[in-house]
Amino acid sequence: MNPVRYGTNAGRLVLLATVLGSSLAFVDATVVNLALPELGRSLGASAAGLQWTINGYALSLASLILVGGSLGDRFGRKRIFMAGIAWFAVASLLCGLAPNIELLIAARVLQGIGGALLTPGALAILEASFAPEDRAKAIGAWSGLGGVGGALGPFLGGWLLEIGSWRYLFLINVPVAALVLWVASRHVPESRDPGAARSFDLAGLLTGAAGLGGLTYGFTAWPAHGASSPVVLIPLIIGVLGMAAFVLAESRSAHPMVPPAIFRHRAFTGANLVTFLVYAANGGVFFLVVVNLQVVAGYPAIGAGLAMLPVTVIMLLLSARGGALGQRIGPRIPMTAGPLLCGAALVLMSMIGADAPYLTRVLPAVILFGFGLALLVAPLTATALGALDDAHAGIASGVNNAVARAAGLLSVAVLPLAAGLGSGSGSLTESAQLHPVYRNAMLICAGLMAVGAVTAFLIIPSRLPPKPAPNRSFCDPASPPIHPRAEVDQ
Repeated sequence: MNPVRYGTNAGRLVLLATVLGSSLAFVDATVVNLALPELGRSLGASAAGLQWTINGYALSLASLILVGGSLGDRFGRKRIFMAGIAWFAVASLLCGLAPNIELLIAARVLQGIGGALLTPGALAILEASFAPEDRAKAIGAWSGLGGVGGALGPFLGGWLLEIGSWRYLFLINVPVAALVLWVASRHVPESRDPGAARSFDLAGLLTGAAGLGGLTYGFTAWPAHGASSPVVLIPLIIGVLGMAAFVLAESRSAHPMVPPAIFRHRAFTGANLVTFLVYAANGGVFFLVVVNLQVVAGYPAIGAGLAMLPVTVIMLLLSARGGALGQRIGPRIPMTAGPLLCGAALVLMSMIGADAPYLTRVLPAVILFGFGLALLVAPLTATALGALDDAHAGIASGVNNAVARAAGLLSVAVLPLAAGLGSGSGSLTESAQLHPVYRNAMLICAGLMAVGAVTAFLIIPSRLPPKPAPNRSFCDPASPPIHPRAEVDQ
């Protein structure tokens, strides 16, 4: 079977399946926040119980996302993606039927496992299914459409809460998952690494899950408990030791889950460094801008939520073009210019203060930020996946997703503290105290974007090296492809 071409019906259906599938995991990570008050009243849940409905999902998702990518490379990306969708649907049904907070938390942990299986698979399917000249455009379209899903999620969630119950937020996932499974089963080609061992790297699984899980838990608990609390320190220590053990285990394994040699690729390592920097900045922006607009500028909640909507619109319209531009001129220039535009936008955002008019003070910065992301995101993701041969598309996606999530968690935990919160001069609910914290945070995020631009300019090549041509299509839907496995450290 020939690779899928962008703009064809086959290409649209592959995009539909991957966008809807990944949107399930992304939207569910955020929209449940809307339901916490009603959920607490309905189940008589404590504040700690409500917090764990959020943290339980994030913890299992972040802990196992590398596993999802590795399983896809070994056993088939379509197969693992569809297994993740089905798992997520069953877990969502359990969430919707949960009679108490304890069972809801357990079901949310199961949801996170499903999300870890499907999330890296979506991008890996795009990388392995589309023709090389169309991959950047496909990833750009996936980014833009995924942004639309993320923007519409809170509105859909609010509507479902208005007309019914918090349970609808979970139950609606079931028919959406059924649609994804139907489209994927008929139209998504299978792909895998034909040279991968079918045995699994148990040591890598356990140490990687302990490392990512410990770091995720520690960073999540940091804002509420403080850096010196054992609730924060012990998980962070476990996380650091777990990641060190993971590196050691992978270097000694005959069939590692994450082959250490992939980091010898300069473009892959550089793309993930840039990912960490820019997604740390993004995490701070999307967390603090909305809060500042409400507390300092006096916007209503819905107005603050809509304030960043132009970013989504710009991403939808221009992400595919940004990917095509990176394909045409190489990734270095877009990955340098994009963070610089974002950094300039964040300097403007740092000036948003009391009674700031939207059209003249907020909107210009938001539009500039959207243009920067549209220029950056698709070439960045395409480089992270395209730097390795197609055999490693799943683990490349898993690593990049894990880096982005770790950066966002670290940012939300550390950025307010670095900007002055908790030092006696900061509060997220008092206007006079929040404003200097917000201003400092936006300037720190602008600095992260600038460092990301410099990193991209110095490390990312002007052109990715060509991949070895397979002897047979890598997208055979009936059987695994047969071609010599490219060495990852060439």
